[in-house]
Amino acid sequence: MPTVTQAVSNPNIILAGYLAGATDYIPIAQKLQSKNLSATVVPLKWWDWVPTVGGRSIAPILKKLDQTVNQELEKSGASKVNIIAHSAGGWLSRIYLGDRPYYDKVWNARSKVAKLVCLGTPQRSLEPWSLPNLGFVNDNYPDAFYDDIEYICVAGNAVQGKKSTPKKWLAYSSYELTIGQGDVWGDGIIPIEAAYLDGAKNMAIDGVYHSPRSGKWYGSQEVVDIWAEYL
Repeated sequence: MPTVTQAVSNPNIILAGYLAGATDYIPIAQKLQSKNLSATVVPLKWWDWVPTVGGRSIAPILKKLDQTVNQELEKSGASKVNIIAHSAGGWLSRIYLGDRPYYDKVWNARSKVAKLVCLGTPQRSLEPWSLPNLGFVNDNYPDAFYDDIEYICVAGNAVQGKKSTPKKWLAYSSYELTIGQGDVWGDGIIPIEAAYLDGAKNMAIDGVYHSPRSGKWYGSQEVVDIWAEYL
């Protein structure tokens, strides 16, 4: 009988958000593994982000991401990975895909990536300290830039910003910093419209907050069940 070769599924690489380490994301990897999906968290500590504070180069994080991607490709025998990135990790991954110099380094990882799943990512922002990097991303790789990569953008629809209570006030302030308007809906930190990319598969999930410390968030089981369908 002829030998049937089973296709190798893409490893899933999980990238933490700004000033976060790998620990909060290990449960997401475990949830994906329970679905028979390969999942590995980029081994970051929160202090790995310190050199990037204030709009400085995020190359130290890109280096860790690239090392993890290459290791998983070699280990699995797959030709591409999926990147699942929370918060700032999403726009950071858009730099990683790109073919233009970023601080004299061209990462050009497009050929290694099949899908980019962004969870609560501020794809644009008015915050002054975010402009050097986000400006570079959106000037060079606007929207769902590469046709051969599938972009999935997930937003949380949990809080409308208002000045009435502390939680809604925090949301209002964060939304206003991001898009210039506070009385919109989002995940308590990122407004829905800032989390979307034109040309991507965009979705907002009700009741989802930005952080695991807020309750139901992007890594909660019922939420993972929704976006994991696209892997």
